[in-house]
Amino acid sequence: MQQPVQTAPQATEDVTTPTRRNGRPRHLYEVDVLRILTFACVIGVHTTSHTAPTDSLFYGAVLALLHFTRLVFFSLTAFVLVYSYTLRPRPMSQFWPKRFLLVGVPYLAWSFVYVASAWLLSDTERGDVPVFVTTFAHGVVTGTSMYHLYFLLVTMQVYLLLPAIIWLVRVTRGHHSALTIAALVVNLAVYAVYKYDNGVFDGFHGYTKQFFFMYLFFIVSGAVAADHADAFLTWVRARRALIGWVVLGTGLATLLVWWVQIAVGQSVYAAGTPNQPIQIVWSTVVGFGFLALGAKWADRRDPDSWLAKVIDYGSDRSFGIFLSHPFVIWIVLYGDSWMERHVPQPWLTPVMYVIAVVGATLLTELFRWTPLSVPLTGRPSLASRAARAGRRATAAKGTPAGLEAGPTAARSAAVVGAAGSGSRIAPPPAVHATDGPVEPVEPDDALVGETDDVGKPFRSR
Repeated sequence: MQQPVQTAPQATEDVTTPTRRNGRPRHLYEVDVLRILTFACVIGVHTTSHTAPTDSLFYGAVLALLHFTRLVFFSLTAFVLVYSYTLRPRPMSQFWPKRFLLVGVPYLAWSFVYVASAWLLSDTERGDVPVFVTTFAHGVVTGTSMYHLYFLLVTMQVYLLLPAIIWLVRVTRGHHSALTIAALVVNLAVYAVYKYDNGVFDGFHGYTKQFFFMYLFFIVSGAVAADHADAFLTWVRARRALIGWVVLGTGLATLLVWWVQIAVGQSVYAAGTPNQPIQIVWSTVVGFGFLALGAKWADRRDPDSWLAKVIDYGSDRSFGIFLSHPFVIWIVLYGDSWMERHVPQPWLTPVMYVIAVVGATLLTELFRWTPLSVPLTGRPSLASRAARAGRRATAAKGTPAGLEAGPTAARSAAVVGAAGSGSRIAPPPAVHATDGPVEPVEPDDALVGETDDVGKPFRSR
């Protein structure tokens, strides 16, 4: 008896290119993975810096390998900004207000939280309002209210520069390799001078990292990659094994440079500082490595799996966790910390890491259900989202059949009705996201490479 021919199961959605599904732009789940992995390493940097002995070679090496985070994030920010803008171009008069609402407001809010907390806990400054106002104003201008907030200050500079970035990408098409190499050379030179002849930057009074030019290569390379998104993501997918070996080799080279600098007299931390040439190379390679992992997962993603749900959740909460995790670290380690007295090394650092992740996640979840969600997490309130969904459901119940989903549903009902009467009518045309009522669009704040509304056409209100 002839055996039945076994055929591969058909996918429910046809991925035609790395950036499109069923002919339309898709959510870039590989970017979610890249963002979450990098954020996990950000928390690792901060917990290690606050808990590990300054002379620990082991944790010094860990920090040397974790200091790629800021550079990867700026490349990711530029990629998502340019990619999203290419899909949904809009006037800057509409682009800037949204960006500065979702990043600028949290920047101000958390600057206030960190300055006010330190002020209230200070035995010498508590109650001195002029000192509080001066400290808060200085922190906002310089990005120093807490050690991680400078990142938002630089991100807002990138927002302001977006028209120039897009113009540069467009006018240099056909010469993007030369542009990227030039930016790399400039950035390597800046970091070499900063590391080995720091006096040149004395005029910046210690605020060098607050300026976008320190991240020029990563901003340019991210923008160029976005202009070639299909080819770029295809290249990453085709060379996963090679990227893995390059990550391993570059990691060993980074540790070798770190060790040599200790051998010639630098401190353990100074040898692994983020602003040095080897970190540009290492950060670039790690970015490719994380993206390759993300692409592998995205190609096999099961939306109903627990891992997909965890990554979706982490993606949605990541900005809030970034904003709040130093607060958790600070409070737990404040003063004569119970943690430091009772948890010995080397366990203090991993234990503090878990506490920081869990604590920041719980804080973010709490904030997301309050009216303070936008200023404290950069995301719309889940309570307001639930209320909107309830109102839409109530409105749909009171709408005549066939009109629940707007004009699109009405057209579909008409087609079905005509077909039922014996008419030969072609299937309805493909439905576009512009049909039907305007739904609130989730923010793609690009600070952490969010792509929540990639693929959704921009609708001016």
